[in-house]
Amino acid sequence: MAADQPNPTHAHATGLAPLPDHQDVQTRSWQELWRRHTHITTPLRARRLPCDIEFGLSAHIVRVTLPDDSYLIISPPQDPPSDRRPGDPEGWIATREDPDDETLFEVVYDSLPSEDPGADPRPEARHGGSAEPLIEAIDHRLAQLGLLPAPTSPHPAPTQPTPRAQDATGAPGAAYAYGDALRDLTDRLNGAESHADAAALLHQILHPTNGLLTQLGEFFETAGEKAKEAEEDDGFDLSYDLADAAAEVRHLGEVLHVAENRMRALTPLTPAPRAPSAPARAPSLPPAAPPTSRRTR
Repeated sequence: MAADQPNPTHAHATGLAPLPDHQDVQTRSWQELWRRHTHITTPLRARRLPCDIEFGLSAHIVRVTLPDDSYLIISPPQDPPSDRRPGDPEGWIATREDPDDETLFEVVYDSLPSEDPGADPRPEARHGGSAEPLIEAIDHRLAQLGLLPAPTSPHPAPTQPTPRAQDATGAPGAAYAYGDALRDLTDRLNGAESHADAAALLHQILHPTNGLLTQLGEFFETAGEKAKEAEEDDGFDLSYDLADAAAEVRHLGEVLHVAENRMRALTPLTPAPRAPSAPARAPSLPPAAPPTSRRTR
């Protein structure tokens, strides 16, 4: 299944807000939209803010429910609509609104391209469709309003592995500090003495905000932005491929978000008790030789 099933118990156990619980969640189209927006929804769900994907005026939006029953609308361009793929627009606008208070309308973040060529560009516009500045701006504003639940990290992180020294010559195969660091983590997993130790190492990979998968998604997204700077057709095509890779990596984190707890809950098999060994018996003596009859003279 492309999107994980709603499971409030597992979500609570990992510090994530629960997934949406409505009939659209089971449809392939909604699951694909969710997958394309996990770089937005996962960091917010890690802050225990419920998220959903809905259709806005002309494009899909992310709706985020806040603790005071107001909500955030995180939207790509709507008028005119973006011609980019869902989840990868030219920019984002995040507004805070309240269904019971029409006077509440606040722009929290706006990196949409300006429609007025004579206007001064907004500082946020340089970020375009990047997710990280958007999440940082939301964090900052919600913290000011007292509406940001503190993210939880129930398990302390193990000591970070030390990357192997790089060869000063830069010879191929010698300067892969990040690959070496992951290889060291794999070696530690292979030598883990308990499932709890293995779960702590999974925590390094699957943590929804600081884990390797989340950071790898950010890496691919940034690489896509870098490819666009070439302003060539192949650069834009490459940026789409890298954006898809970022979404796939983040979706993998969504699918595996309970793997750490499942690993921790495993009970190691104990060896079956051995039956007591029978006492050693003394070797049997050979049968006595029959008596030899003697004749007397």
